[in-house]
Amino acid sequence: MKFNILTLFIACFLTTASFAQVDRSKQPEPGPAPKINLGKPDEFTLNNGLKVLVVENHKLPRVSASLIIDNVPHAEEKPATSALVSSLLGTGTQNISKDKYNEEIDFLGANISFGSESVYASSLSKFFPRVMELMAEGALRPKFTQEEFEAEKTKQIEGLKSINKDVGSIASRVSAALAYGANHPYGEFATVENTEKVTLDDVKKFYNNYFKPANAYLVVVGDVKTSEVKKLAEKNFGSWAKGAPVTKELPKVTNVDETQINLVDMPNAVQSELRIQNTIDLKMADEDYFPVLVANQILGGSFGSYLNMNLREDKGYTYGARTSTGADKYASRFVAQASVRNAVTDSAIVESLKEINRIKTELVDPEVLENAKSKFAGDFVLRLENPSTISNYALNVKTNDLSEDFYETFLEKINAVTPEDIKRVANKYYQTDNMRIVVAGKASDILPNLENVKFNGKTIPVKYYNKLGEEVEKPQAKEVDASITVEKVYENYIEAVGGRDAVEDVESVVMKAEASIQGMALNLTLKRTMEGKLNQEVSVAGNVMSKQIFDGEAGFVMAQGQKIPYNEDQIKTAKIDANPFPELQVGDATLEGIETVEGKDAYVVALSDNYKAYYNVESGLKMQTVQTVSQAGQTMSIPTGYSDYQEVEGVKFPFKMTQAAGPQTFEFKVSEILVNEGVSEEDFATE
Repeated sequence: MKFNILTLFIACFLTTASFAQVDRSKQPEPGPAPKINLGKPDEFTLNNGLKVLVVENHKLPRVSASLIIDNVPHAEEKPATSALVSSLLGTGTQNISKDKYNEEIDFLGANISFGSESVYASSLSKFFPRVMELMAEGALRPKFTQEEFEAEKTKQIEGLKSINKDVGSIASRVSAALAYGANHPYGEFATVENTEKVTLDDVKKFYNNYFKPANAYLVVVGDVKTSEVKKLAEKNFGSWAKGAPVTKELPKVTNVDETQINLVDMPNAVQSELRIQNTIDLKMADEDYFPVLVANQILGGSFGSYLNMNLREDKGYTYGARTSTGADKYASRFVAQASVRNAVTDSAIVESLKEINRIKTELVDPEVLENAKSKFAGDFVLRLENPSTISNYALNVKTNDLSEDFYETFLEKINAVTPEDIKRVANKYYQTDNMRIVVAGKASDILPNLENVKFNGKTIPVKYYNKLGEEVEKPQAKEVDASITVEKVYENYIEAVGGRDAVEDVESVVMKAEASIQGMALNLTLKRTMEGKLNQEVSVAGNVMSKQIFDGEAGFVMAQGQKIPYNEDQIKTAKIDANPFPELQVGDATLEGIETVEGKDAYVVALSDNYKAYYNVESGLKMQTVQTVSQAGQTMSIPTGYSDYQEVEGVKFPFKMTQAAGPQTFEFKVSEILVNEGVSEEDFATE
């Protein structure tokens, strides 16, 4: 034992000494890349053109099968059609009803899922013959009924209505539309309007045009023999009628003549979504592919990347920033993206461009380069442990016109990348003079600063777009009538909820509400008094997850067994929020203007530097509050929405509340409100 410890100590000492003597001005000589010996899948082709790849792996008694149709991308006359095809496949076949189909899959403990041009299935190997039969039945003999079509269409429309309010989703779809063009398959997207226009005949036409075997691959992996797969494939897919899909020439993709900011006004946004992008022509088969992989990793592909270390770790603008550089055989783009606070939107753009420019002008530090290469090596070796990797790689070789040894020499080519290669490809693919900087955010907060953003000494022009990616006029702030004051806004609110007499009769309010998180019930109990005291408790399955107490002067948060006293900002906010009706006192509140909330005009009242309330211009009711908080070096805005007002004891209270915290949104539905009961002094004890 002593010998082993001593040996370890000496090894560590020698390693440390060797590091101390490294000349970091020179790139370390790369060691030999690990020899990669990939097994090759068995292959055969059916008479109808369907190509089958089989990877036998008998370690576990499971099998998976993927049917992938590698069609040329195609624009849709009605962009929602493919999504409806995907959702309708598997809802019954010409021979089996929807219920019986799903019941049998569940009974077998299997999984079958459908895309508009793909199918995936998995099961225990002993059930695989029947599962493949069900897979083929659902894929090749669908029964598209009007009833199922209407049900799925309604579901899609409801989902799209939610997306229409999501700033990140809007930024992603508009940035794609602007990059590729609305008529390009990669630029089009479904909306409520174009979904409503889709008919059942459109769905059938799409399926008949594109669900063809000419470009199709069936990939089977797991505890199965190739000879058995051949019989099953012939039996279940051999009757698939031979044919090729309809193809059209793709529109040409180009970049803008000069870098510009494209602003999408999202009045409800409490943070801005950035997509800094340009289209590129890069394929996996290109020599530049490997240097670009490494360049992207260094710029924004990992936690320690240039972009993330600047925007998150150094500046605290965001919880995470990243980049992606596509390599598609039809069209690709480079994108840098982050969600940032409204107040730093302009600064985040400047810093992002600075980091992109840095990798274009400075040679990457040799140690940073080696770390990036090591990450690729580690990830690559880990992926090889998954049997499906072999089939996926073989499929990539075929669908992307790659050399047969592409993956065997993958790490070799990664190891060969030099700092000069990184600089060269960064200048070729990160086109800082021809970029679209897409910003989805609250124009009234961010536009004045966006109009002054400069890069390389030149002010970047700003253009304006709507949620559909259509160019529009510059958004204009709405003027508040001179007769409207904070006192008037508050007076309208008090009148809207029941009048001053009814409100002043309230001494305390208890609210009980419930939300759902990952399938579990999240229970909220909130007690507040007109004296400005608060007790808030959140529990899951009867276990208290967090608790807040405020006695009017001091308070604390209790979470995960830790009791954290309120800071000065929290005390200031609690003195406002603890009162069920802070509108009874104007205090230091100021009227900031009119903004749009949920499509309605709302008066904006600033109750403090970090707390705002929004009141419907027409109804007078409170629609939303927004609180700005700082935690762990990050600052974020938390909006809480109020709706579905119902009367209790002569006073109206919101029975639906939504709260967003980062990417997570909670919707609370109120189950009970108690007025002037259920509250005691012990509820607000801070000791």
